[in-house]
Amino acid sequence: MKYDFDKIIPRKNTNCIKYDFAKVFGKPEDAIPMWVADMDFQVPPEVTECIKAFADFAIYGYSDSGPAYFAAVHNWFKEHFGFVTEREWMVKTPGIVYALANAVRSLTEEGDSIIIQQPVYHPFPKVIQSNNRNLVVSELKLENGRYRVDLDDFKRKIIDNKAKMFILCSPHNPVGRVWTQEELKAMGDICLNHNCLVISDEIHCDFAHQGHQHHVFATVSPDFAENCVICTAPSKTFNLAGLQASNVFIANKKVREKFKGELERSGYEELNCMGLVACQAAYEYGGEWLKQLKEYLAGNLDYMRNFLKTELPRVKLIEPEGTYLAWLDFRELGHDPNDLNKFLAEKAKIWFDDGLKFGPAGAGFQRINLGCPRSIVEKAMGQLASALK
Repeated sequence: MKYDFDKIIPRKNTNCIKYDFAKVFGKPEDAIPMWVADMDFQVPPEVTECIKAFADFAIYGYSDSGPAYFAAVHNWFKEHFGFVTEREWMVKTPGIVYALANAVRSLTEEGDSIIIQQPVYHPFPKVIQSNNRNLVVSELKLENGRYRVDLDDFKRKIIDNKAKMFILCSPHNPVGRVWTQEELKAMGDICLNHNCLVISDEIHCDFAHQGHQHHVFATVSPDFAENCVICTAPSKTFNLAGLQASNVFIANKKVREKFKGELERSGYEELNCMGLVACQAAYEYGGEWLKQLKEYLAGNLDYMRNFLKTELPRVKLIEPEGTYLAWLDFRELGHDPNDLNKFLAEKAKIWFDDGLKFGPAGAGFQRINLGCPRSIVEKAMGQLASALK
């Protein structure tokens, strides 16, 4: 491999949420942090070189993106997903959670119902409820170790609650599903037939595992393209979360103007200038780095899968189809969810994400971030096995 993903990069004392705030989150300082979804790998060197060149220029004034920025993003999504964008569709935001909150405020009214599928990324309910909208949940169904959409429940709850919006997680965080074209078509048809706008969070789109293909929601049907907001970012793919650069695509002009109007009301106009540089560089030069990264992450998953089978058969891996996260089922151990969190942190000295963080359906589960050197995965699994035994 050209890139060394085994290298340990010390992240303590860098204002890193993942490593420097254990005490704030009530965790032991020596617990191995495998929770928040950023990776412990340095970004593609070409990205760093572009940022350094910009830093050496030493003028960090008001900045915006030019044709080269759009071309880099456009070419990436066209080449990898067949998603052909138009420049006027693009709206830039400082992160996808910001984009979700902006969509809620601009495209629904207070008291409107918004549906999500739990267990799901925890900011989804937060941006709904904090903006005084009605949260509606259609839980995913776990059958034979694989989650599926309960289409009957999904449709019924959209109709009964007159849901105006559906926030889709695709690929799904934390359960790791990469939705098939048929599943997206079924959900999209229901939303289209009942005037429910789809906000599709596709931040993990570049991490579909071998044998699975991510489909941008807007490409499934021309009608869907007019009934959706596609939220993308280089942050998960290239480990750029701290630079806060996201690209939202809205083909429907009326929807786009409402979305942009709310951005103006919030006083937001331009991205961080470093974020613009990093995003363009990543999409222009990061392809080979990402290819090798995905191979390495597959090795991490293989290691953990085999370890659980041989050493901890009562801890079940929900086989992921995408993302660099893993969703583990600890229910067979019989722990109360709160006791499980305490046990993992204090006895095993590992810090995972509590499944309840993703909704009541996550009780007894833990989300694990595999975006780290393999030695960290090995150490964490060893500490888990020792503590359980």
